[in-house]
Amino acid sequence: MQVLNEVMPRSDAAQAFFGDAAHGPMVMVNLLKFKDKAEYPDGHANAGMTGKEAYAVYGAAVMKCLEMVGGRGLFSADVSGLMLGDVEELWDMVALAYYPSPQAMLQMVGLPEYQGIEIHRFAGLKGQLNIRTRAPGMSVL
Repeated sequence: MQVLNEVMPRSDAAQAFFGDAAHGPMVMVNLLKFKDKAEYPDGHANAGMTGKEAYAVYGAAVMKCLEMVGGRGLFSADVSGLMLGDVEELWDMVALAYYPSPQAMLQMVGLPEYQGIEIHRFAGLKGQLNIRTRAPGMSVL
């Protein structure tokens, strides 16, 4: 199995993902890989942060955006080891987010509030995998 971390989805993958109107509730599993040093535009106030620190700024702010579309952050933690399987390099963090539907996620990334925080995501992320799971009847705490 080949694994390719990306920061933005390919257009064909995004079309298939967001075009699935019948999908319903989902939990997005995010496997995150951070840059050693965040890459902000020259003169940005957060220059000098690590990639993980920049993503933490994004992560804290994205929680409000999730709530605005009926979603919620469920879990995040640093990856500390691998017991089964083999990969060249482990991801740095795992984060789980609940969305009522793929369309809710699309709505979220279009929010002006989200557009204002995305710079931190791009500055900090080296790449990630997004794995969509079905969550029918899931109760969110």
